[in-house]
Amino acid sequence: MITKKERRIKIKHRIRKKVNGTASRPRLTVFRSNKSIYAQVINDLEGKTLVFAGSKGITEGTKTEVAKKVGQAVAEKCAAAGITEVVFDRNGYLYHGRVQALAEGAREGGLKF
Repeated sequence: MITKKERRIKIKHRIRKKVNGTASRPRLTVFRSNKSIYAQVINDLEGKTLVFAGSKGITEGTKTEVAKKVGQAVAEKCAAAGITEVVFDRNGYLYHGRVQALAEGAREGGLKF
């Protein structure tokens, strides 16, 4: 019997075989915990995080609303860094709920993926 976490990690490895971030089109990856949600924009060729946003300072709203705000925040930081296109990496999570809200917030903020 595999646990929920092991299942997610298995899916994550399957996704990461196909999804890579480059300098021209970095990878937007999501990490979701029970309380918070984080997003990073990563250049995998250099192994560097270019932009980061998290929900630690945001207290108002439901978890889904907070996730959307984090998506908008990462899009604003990307615009300031000159990044317009990214590859979305859901990190083994289902594209539903908070992960979907973060992606929609990033798209509304101007990111293309």
